[in-house]
This record gives sequence, C-alpha cells and structure tokens, in this order.
Amino acid sequence: MTRAVVLLSGGLDSATVLGLAREQGRECFALSLRYGQRHAAELDAAARIARTLGAARHEIVDLDLSRFGGSALTDASLAVPERPGAPGTIPVTYVPARNTIMLAVALGWAEVLQAGEIHFGANAVDYSGYPDCRPAFVAAFEQLANLATKAGIEGRPIHVRTPIIDMPKAAIIREGVRLGIDYSATVSCYQADEQGRACGTCDACRIRREGFAAAGLADPTRYRQPPR
Repeated sequence: MTRAVVLLSGGLDSATVLGLAREQGRECFALSLRYGQRHAAELDAAARIARTLGAARHEIVDLDLSRFGGSALTDASLAVPERPGAPGTIPVTYVPARNTIMLAVALGWAEVLQAGEIHFGANAVDYSGYPDCRPAFVAAFEQLANLATKAGIEGRPIHVRTPIIDMPKAAIIREGVRLGIDYSATVSCYQADEQGRACGTCDACRIRREGFAAAGLADPTRYRQPPR
C-alpha cells in the first residue's frame, strides 16, 4: 500500500482530497498546521475528518506565522474582506508562502514515513487568486522536493498529487458526495466562530455557497446568521 501525506485543513477541498486518496487505496497520514489562523474550529474539523475518513495518523504541527503577520488570516488588525477584490489582484487573505511552508513540513514527514506521495487540495479554478495554488507552483515544488531530499537523490521520488486542481467547486462537491463525505462537518470560513459556524460573507464562504448551488445541492454549512 502506497503511503501518502495528506495536507488537511478541515475544509471542503482537503476533506475531498483525503477521501479520494483513501478510495485509491493509499495509507494516509493527515497533516494539519496551527499557523496562527484566526480560529481553531478548522483544526477541530480536521481531527474529525481524519477519524471519519480513516487516516492512519493525524498530526497537528504548531508553526506560528502570526508572528510575521502580513495576512488578514494571521493578523487581527487586518479585516477579512466581505467582497471579492479587483480581478487579477491577490487578496489580503493570502498568507505569504503558506502553501510552500506547509508542503515543506509535509515533505519532511513524507521522507521519514517513506511515503511516495503528498496530496494537496490546491485548486486553480474556483479560488481566490492565490499564487501558490497554480499548477506551475505544484510542479516547481515537486522538482524541489526531489532535488532536496535523500529519497529523491536515491531514486525514490516523492510526488505531489493535486487531484482537484482543475475542478470547479461544484465538481469537487459532487465527488465528495459520491464518496459519502459529510460536508457539514467541514469548516471553510476564514472567520468561523468557536462552534465552527461560518460568517457567510467572506470569500471562502461565497465560493463554497456558490459551489453547492452550482451542484444543485443544499448547502449544509452551519452559519452564524443567514448569508447575505
């Protein structure tokens, strides 16, 4: 059985990626980061998802990026925007180098586990314009991974799998429903409360809500108040 490290945020996309990896027969080691994000609800969700979907192990690593700030997700003085920015601009919810940092941690664990794959819920269709969600970034990181590791040098390459990178949100949701994933247990909101209830106004909430509508499915998200 191929081992895989799966980055698991607790949100809709990463839950689907874990479900797909398990369907493919991978022995999955789920990895979440407590990086100074606004709430811990997504990490509670990640723990639930890891158990429900049969991860062999789930680790939460502490790496506090709020010490640097630079993002509305890690700096309380920056407001989470309630409407999309201008096309082509990178929003203030972008966390500088977050996916590079997370993948580097996943790479270290993958090498220790002798795992041949890292699974990552990057999406380049229905997303907020983050540069570290693009196929070019993923390809470059995989190249780096195999130049920088003992495993890669010894001919045991580590592959970065991004199974939903070219899928619209509605298609991702349909895949998850097919897999039997309970999306009400996931937390995608940038500023969810302690109970994991979504704000209904941030970009993540908007993209998620529109995805369920496009899929023709009821939105199971728990909101603090009806979304506008």
